[in-house]
Amino acid sequence: MKKFKLLMGMALALVAQQSNAQVEGVTKFPNPDLYKYVKMETKHGDVVLRLYPDVAPQTVQAFLDRVNEGFYNGVYFHRVIPGFVAQGGDPTLVGRPAANYTLPAEFSKLKHKRGTLAMARVGHDIHSASTQFYISYGSHPHLDGQYTIFGEVETGMSAVDQINKGDKMIKLYQVNKTR
Repeated sequence: MKKFKLLMGMALALVAQQSNAQVEGVTKFPNPDLYKYVKMETKHGDVVLRLYPDVAPQTVQAFLDRVNEGFYNGVYFHRVIPGFVAQGGDPTLVGRPAANYTLPAEFSKLKHKRGTLAMARVGHDIHSASTQFYISYGSHPHLDGQYTIFGEVETGMSAVDQINKGDKMIKLYQVNKTR
Protein backbone atom coordinates (compact mmCIF):
# COMPACT_ATOMS: atom_id res chain seq x y z
CA MET A 1 0.00 0.00 0.00
CA LYS A 2 2.89 2.36 0.79
CA LYS A 3 4.38 1.73 -2.67
CA PHE A 4 1.02 2.42 -4.31
CA LYS A 5 0.62 5.74 -2.45
CA LEU A 6 4.19 6.70 -3.35
CA LEU A 7 3.63 5.87 -7.02
CA MET A 8 0.34 7.79 -7.07
CA GLY A 9 2.00 10.79 -5.46
CA MET A 10 4.81 10.72 -8.03
CA ALA A 11 2.30 10.37 -10.87
CA LEU A 12 0.24 13.33 -9.62
CA ALA A 13 3.37 15.44 -9.25
CA LEU A 14 4.41 14.57 -12.82
CA VAL A 15 0.96 15.45 -14.20
CA ALA A 16 0.97 18.76 -12.31
CA GLN A 17 4.46 19.55 -13.63
CA GLN A 18 3.43 18.77 -17.21
CA SER A 19 0.25 20.81 -16.84
CA ASN A 20 2.26 23.81 -15.64
CA ALA A 21 4.74 23.38 -18.47
CA GLN A 22 1.94 23.50 -21.04
CA VAL A 23 0.76 26.93 -19.88
CA GLU A 24 4.14 28.40 -18.98
CA GLY A 25 4.49 31.78 -20.67
CA VAL A 26 0.84 31.83 -21.73
CA THR A 27 -1.26 34.53 -20.17
CA LYS A 28 -4.78 33.39 -19.51
CA PHE A 29 -6.22 36.86 -18.96
CA PRO A 30 -4.88 40.36 -19.50
CA ASN A 31 -3.64 42.42 -16.58
CA PRO A 32 -5.69 45.65 -16.26
CA ASP A 33 -2.70 47.46 -14.75
CA LEU A 34 -0.82 47.09 -18.05
CA TYR A 35 -3.54 48.09 -20.55
CA LYS A 36 -2.65 50.53 -23.33
CA TYR A 37 -5.29 52.46 -25.28
CA VAL A 38 -5.66 53.70 -28.84
CA LYS A 39 -8.45 55.89 -30.18
CA MET A 40 -9.54 55.29 -33.76
CA GLU A 41 -11.58 58.02 -35.44
CA THR A 42 -14.03 56.84 -38.10
CA LYS A 43 -16.83 58.62 -39.96
CA HIS A 44 -19.21 56.58 -37.83
CA GLY A 45 -17.73 57.72 -34.51
CA ASP A 46 -14.74 57.09 -32.27
CA VAL A 47 -13.59 53.65 -31.19
CA VAL A 48 -11.35 53.14 -28.16
CA LEU A 49 -9.19 50.03 -28.38
CA ARG A 50 -7.86 48.45 -25.19
CA LEU A 51 -4.53 46.68 -25.82
CA TYR A 52 -3.04 43.79 -23.84
CA PRO A 53 0.77 44.09 -23.76
CA ASP A 54 1.07 41.25 -21.25
CA VAL A 55 -0.77 38.88 -23.59
CA ALA A 56 0.91 39.83 -26.88
CA PRO A 57 3.87 42.14 -26.15
CA GLN A 58 5.48 42.10 -29.60
CA THR A 59 2.17 42.58 -31.39
CA VAL A 60 1.07 45.44 -29.13
CA GLN A 61 4.44 47.18 -29.49
CA ALA A 62 4.42 46.85 -33.30
CA PHE A 63 0.82 48.12 -33.44
CA LEU A 64 1.64 51.10 -31.20
CA ASP A 65 4.74 51.88 -33.26
CA ARG A 66 2.61 52.01 -36.43
CA VAL A 67 -0.09 54.07 -34.67
CA ASN A 68 2.47 56.56 -33.34
CA GLU A 69 4.05 57.03 -36.77
CA GLY A 70 0.64 57.63 -38.38
CA PHE A 71 0.75 54.48 -40.50
CA TYR A 72 -2.97 53.70 -40.17
CA ASN A 73 -4.25 57.24 -40.78
CA GLY A 74 -6.41 57.21 -43.91
CA VAL A 75 -6.06 53.45 -44.45
CA TYR A 76 -9.16 51.57 -45.61
CA PHE A 77 -11.10 48.76 -44.07
CA HIS A 78 -10.60 46.47 -47.05
CA ARG A 79 -12.47 43.43 -45.76
CA VAL A 80 -15.80 43.74 -43.96
CA ILE A 81 -17.95 40.66 -43.52
CA PRO A 82 -21.13 41.36 -41.52
CA GLY A 83 -21.39 39.09 -38.51
CA PHE A 84 -17.73 38.12 -38.84
CA VAL A 85 -15.01 40.81 -38.95
CA ALA A 86 -13.99 44.30 -40.06
CA GLN A 87 -10.38 44.12 -41.27
CA GLY A 88 -7.99 46.93 -42.12
CA GLY A 89 -4.35 47.91 -42.00
CA ASP A 90 -3.23 47.14 -45.56
CA PRO A 91 -2.58 50.41 -47.43
CA THR A 92 -1.65 48.43 -50.57
CA LEU A 93 -4.98 46.54 -50.60
CA VAL A 94 -3.24 43.43 -51.93
CA GLY A 95 -3.46 41.29 -48.78
CA ARG A 96 0.27 40.97 -48.18
CA PRO A 97 2.36 42.23 -45.24
CA ALA A 98 2.53 46.00 -45.62
CA ALA A 99 5.65 46.45 -43.50
CA ASN A 100 9.15 45.06 -43.75
CA TYR A 101 8.54 42.64 -40.89
CA THR A 102 6.28 39.84 -39.80
CA LEU A 103 5.30 39.09 -36.25
CA PRO A 104 5.54 35.78 -34.44
CA ALA A 105 2.26 34.30 -33.29
CA GLU A 106 1.47 35.15 -29.67
CA PHE A 107 -1.39 32.81 -28.86
CA SER A 108 -3.20 32.98 -25.55
CA LYS A 109 -6.20 31.49 -23.80
CA LEU A 110 -8.34 34.49 -24.81
CA LYS A 111 -11.40 33.76 -26.93
CA HIS A 112 -12.78 35.52 -29.98
CA LYS A 113 -15.89 37.39 -28.89
CA ARG A 114 -17.70 40.52 -30.00
CA GLY A 115 -15.15 43.35 -30.06
CA THR A 116 -12.01 41.20 -30.05
CA LEU A 117 -8.99 42.87 -31.67
CA ALA A 118 -6.62 40.43 -33.38
CA MET A 119 -3.91 40.32 -36.03
CA ALA A 120 -4.70 39.03 -39.49
CA ARG A 121 -2.13 36.93 -41.30
CA VAL A 122 -1.29 35.75 -44.79
CA GLY A 123 -2.72 32.31 -45.55
CA HIS A 124 -1.88 29.50 -43.16
CA ASP A 125 1.47 30.91 -42.00
CA ILE A 126 0.86 31.66 -38.31
CA HIS A 127 3.94 33.89 -38.21
CA SER A 128 2.92 36.17 -41.11
CA ALA A 129 1.04 38.93 -39.27
CA SER A 130 2.28 42.43 -40.00
CA THR A 131 0.02 45.50 -40.01
CA GLN A 132 -3.42 44.07 -40.78
CA PHE A 133 -5.80 43.66 -37.88
CA TYR A 134 -9.45 42.81 -37.46
CA ILE A 135 -12.26 43.47 -35.04
CA SER A 136 -14.63 40.58 -34.47
CA TYR A 137 -18.38 41.15 -34.77
CA GLY A 138 -19.21 38.10 -32.67
CA SER A 139 -18.02 34.93 -31.03
CA HIS A 140 -15.87 32.82 -33.38
CA PRO A 141 -14.42 29.80 -31.53
CA HIS A 142 -12.88 28.41 -34.74
CA LEU A 143 -10.43 31.36 -34.65
CA ASP A 144 -9.36 30.79 -31.02
CA GLY A 145 -5.70 29.83 -30.73
CA GLN A 146 -5.16 30.49 -34.44
CA TYR A 147 -4.70 34.28 -34.44
CA THR A 148 -2.99 36.65 -32.04
CA ILE A 149 -5.56 38.44 -29.90
CA PHE A 150 -4.00 41.65 -28.63
CA GLY A 151 -6.92 43.68 -27.35
CA GLU A 152 -10.58 44.53 -27.66
CA VAL A 153 -12.96 47.39 -28.26
CA GLU A 154 -13.52 49.25 -25.00
CA THR A 155 -16.01 51.78 -26.38
CA GLY A 156 -17.46 52.50 -29.79
CA MET A 157 -18.58 49.08 -30.95
CA SER A 158 -21.66 50.77 -32.43
CA ALA A 159 -19.30 52.67 -34.76
CA VAL A 160 -17.56 49.40 -35.69
CA ASP A 161 -20.97 47.90 -36.50
CA GLN A 162 -21.48 50.62 -39.14
CA ILE A 163 -18.12 50.16 -40.92
CA ASN A 164 -18.38 49.23 -44.58
CA LYS A 165 -15.75 47.97 -46.98
CA GLY A 166 -13.89 51.03 -48.22
CA ASP A 167 -14.42 53.14 -45.09
CA LYS A 168 -11.25 54.79 -43.85
CA MET A 169 -9.64 54.89 -40.47
CA ILE A 170 -9.42 58.67 -40.26
CA LYS A 171 -6.84 58.77 -37.50
CA LEU A 172 -5.43 56.49 -34.82
CA TYR A 173 -3.54 57.77 -31.81
CA GLN A 174 -2.49 56.54 -28.41
CA VAL A 175 -4.48 57.88 -25.45
CA ASN A 176 -4.15 57.59 -21.71
CA LYS A 177 -6.99 55.93 -19.90
CA THR A 178 -7.36 55.78 -16.17
CA ARG A 179 -9.39 53.12 -14.51
